[in-house]
Amino acid sequence: MGIRILTRAAREVAGHDQQRSLEMFMIASALATFVTGPDTQLDLAELTAGADTDPPRTRLYADLLAGFTHVARNDMSAAAPRLHEALQLGADLTETDLLTNMGIAAFYLGHDEAFQRCFTRLLSQYREAGAVGLVLFALPRLALADLVSGDWSLCAAHATDALQLARSTGQPGLTPMPMAELTMIAALRGDDAYDSLLAEARLVTVGEPVGVLGGLTRDVLLWATGLREASAGQHGSALHHLEQMSHQSLARLAALDRIEAATRVGREDLAKRWADDLEDFARATGAGWASAVVSHARALLGGADETDALFQEALEIHSTIHRPFERARCELAYGEHLRRVRRRVDAREHVRAALRGFEDLGAKLWAERAVQELRASGETARKRDPATATDLTPQELQVARFVSRGLSNRDVAAQLFLSPRTIDFHLRNVFAKAGVSSRGELARLDLG
Repeated sequence: MGIRILTRAAREVAGHDQQRSLEMFMIASALATFVTGPDTQLDLAELTAGADTDPPRTRLYADLLAGFTHVARNDMSAAAPRLHEALQLGADLTETDLLTNMGIAAFYLGHDEAFQRCFTRLLSQYREAGAVGLVLFALPRLALADLVSGDWSLCAAHATDALQLARSTGQPGLTPMPMAELTMIAALRGDDAYDSLLAEARLVTVGEPVGVLGGLTRDVLLWATGLREASAGQHGSALHHLEQMSHQSLARLAALDRIEAATRVGREDLAKRWADDLEDFARATGAGWASAVVSHARALLGGADETDALFQEALEIHSTIHRPFERARCELAYGEHLRRVRRRVDAREHVRAALRGFEDLGAKLWAERAVQELRASGETARKRDPATATDLTPQELQVARFVSRGLSNRDVAAQLFLSPRTIDFHLRNVFAKAGVSSRGELARLDLG
């Protein structure tokens, strides 16, 4: 196993090159957060703590090493301060090894912006250098960052890039993660392609070496399956799949789905345990999205007297962060609650907000649920007008403006350091949202 080889080598060079030993220990500790089993965790007693007098780069490696070691032990209260310090120390660095591991640190902290920023920078550097293998390394990780922050179109674009590149370069072992991510997007959007994507994803994971992303790939597929089952009203089956998720960080990202499925089948004990775990994580890391989900979960679990205040608390937190799917779900759940307690007029405001959020994301099944809830409150949902510039994501707006000036997809890709396929994905979304079918029609729109 790579971890044992790295740690053995790190010990052997410690007496000759402490900095190199530290770097090797850090990489081993990062790997240990993805792979569980005997001999995969490091001994804290032998790790270099890092002194205040050390150079910033040395302190950065020491913080990442200690942080990842605590993550591998599922001790986020000890891991978070070291990982936060590492992100601050490395804010201006561009070394690929450090950017990679700072991106991993951001993932474990639930720091969406830093997670995307690190792997976006890595992808740009790899593409400029023409390093195809490293582009393949960055793409599925960036797609995961897009997924958790609600940038679904970008997630699909990056996952598709990764899948096509892996196939074209004859590396089938690198196809499972992007395939799982595309399956997840299909589940979220209620796409008809979900069943075929899931079948193919399961097929490519059989017998293929998937490396350190193997556990995450399995969990993304479990998450996608649970979501799809829940959307079909099969909450017992949904819980069966969601309960099997084993990677703690990904399970926390799926906390709202897990908690909702558990409450639907009367497993409040399980839902409360997961909510308590997420609350501990939110307290340790300061992740706003986690605090919002905790308040939402408490509203689902709490007594009628506190439900109103908990939903309002969750929505207040959502107003300060970018998690559009979780926010729309919170608006919908609050609206459902208000209708049940006969506050129909108040309910409509929140259900309308939920419907807008789901439509922006392309979450068809969730949008249908919001439409039904709006009808139940006594109001008929109006068909949305074609999109204006305010309906487009920042990336879509950039693409739309460049295309409206007459640039080709390849030219736009060069301007934005993205691939032509990614530009094509964005342009399709722009056309769908704006209700146009040609570049000429797009050029006539007011894009601000």
